[in-house]
Amino acid sequence: MSAVSEINEHSNMEDDVLTEQYLTFIMADEEYGVDILAVQEIRGWESATPVPNSPRYIKGVINLRGTIVPIMDLRQRFGLEIKEYGEETVVVVLKIFTSTGARTMGIIVDAISDVYDVPIGDAKNRGLGDNQNSNFIKGLVTVKKHMVILLELENLLTIDD
Repeated sequence: MSAVSEINEHSNMEDDVLTEQYLTFIMADEEYGVDILAVQEIRGWESATPVPNSPRYIKGVINLRGTIVPIMDLRQRFGLEIKEYGEETVVVVLKIFTSTGARTMGIIVDAISDVYDVPIGDAKNRGLGDNQNSNFIKGLVTVKKHMVILLELENLLTIDD
């Protein structure tokens, strides 16, 4: 094999790095990401029908083309400062396949940010501690010189009191 073909083969291998795409959004001045394959729809805020005896972070349900979708306020789920919903408030509808079947849920976020390609295995989860919210974090990645918190959707969609 010639030196030129070895160089071409090496650079082609670098181009073939396996990546996952993440939809990122802003919440409390931090950027979070969810696997884009789980995103079913992005929609503006509309009031939800309240559900009695549900956890405080479940704002209610909406009817999405015949499917009843619970709506979760991520700020409340994470114990962040509560913010009034406005024109920029967004609901990201997610469809997650778990060991018990498919689940659909909407999450309320402040604003959509971007879509990033993240090389598989780049998410770091060391040193996140054992606090309640670390269970929702898949890992941290650096994209364009800033940190993005990748969410573990299956754990996030587990509703508890």
